[in-house]
Amino acid sequence: MCKSCVKSAVLGNSPASPSRRAAIGMMGALSLLGISTAGGVAYAKSPPKPGNVLSPDQAIKRLMEGNKRYTSGKTQSRSFASTRAVLAGGQNPYASILSCADSRVSPELCFDEERGDLFVTRVAGNYVTTDILASLEYGVAVLNSPLIMVLGHTSCGAVSATVSALEKHAEFPGHIQSIVTALMPAVRAAASKPHQGTLLHAATIQNIKQNVQQLQEATPILSKAVQAGKVKVIGGLYDLKTGRVELVA
Repeated sequence: MCKSCVKSAVLGNSPASPSRRAAIGMMGALSLLGISTAGGVAYAKSPPKPGNVLSPDQAIKRLMEGNKRYTSGKTQSRSFASTRAVLAGGQNPYASILSCADSRVSPELCFDEERGDLFVTRVAGNYVTTDILASLEYGVAVLNSPLIMVLGHTSCGAVSATVSALEKHAEFPGHIQSIVTALMPAVRAAASKPHQGTLLHAATIQNIKQNVQQLQEATPILSKAVQAGKVKVIGGLYDLKTGRVELVA
C-alpha cells in the first residue's frame, strides 16, 4: 500500500499535522516491510489471534461474558506459553479500554482475558488526553480494534478529589491538580441536575458518558470509524465490591 493510500484511508482529506505525518510514515514503513495495513491491521498473512476478529456487538458480548465468569469465579485457565510465539509477531486486540489507573481495577482480569486480547490505556480518572486519544486511534486505525470502552469504577479517588474541590475548594499538590481540572466539567454537570445517590456516584457516571461522547466525536479517525459502523464506543462502571461491570453508556 502506498503512502498516499494509507493517508487517504486513515486521515481522509484532512491536512496532516507533524504527529499525523509520523503515523503515516510508520504505516508506510510497515508496507515496505511486507506487512499489510489493509483494513487497518498490521500483520503479514493472518491475524495473530483469529478469534479476536469480531464485530463491535460481538466484542461487547465477549467482554460482558468474560466479566460474568470473573464475578462467578469461573475464569478460564491460561497458558502463556501457547501464545507467546504468535504474539511476538503482532497483535489484534478485539477491544480497547480507557481505564482508571486505580490498582484495584485490572481490565484483563475483570474481563477474564489473556495477553493480546485488550489494548489498554490508563490514567487516573479515565478521561481522554491527547496521548490517550492517539493511542486509541492507533488501536482502531492500525490494530483494527472494533470496540472502545471507557471503564470507570466506584469510589474513584480522582473523581472524589474533584468533588472535594467543588464542594470544599480543596487544592492538591504538584500535577494532581491537573487531573481535578480535567474532571471538573463532569462533576459540575452532575451537580447541576437531579441525581440519585451521592454526587460522587453521579459524577463518576457523568465522567464516563462525557468521555464516551468525546471519543465518538474525535476527528479524524474515531468519528469516521464510528459513523461507518466499524467501531463502537461504550461506557462501563466497575463495582469494586462485586467486580461486576455495568454498561452505562
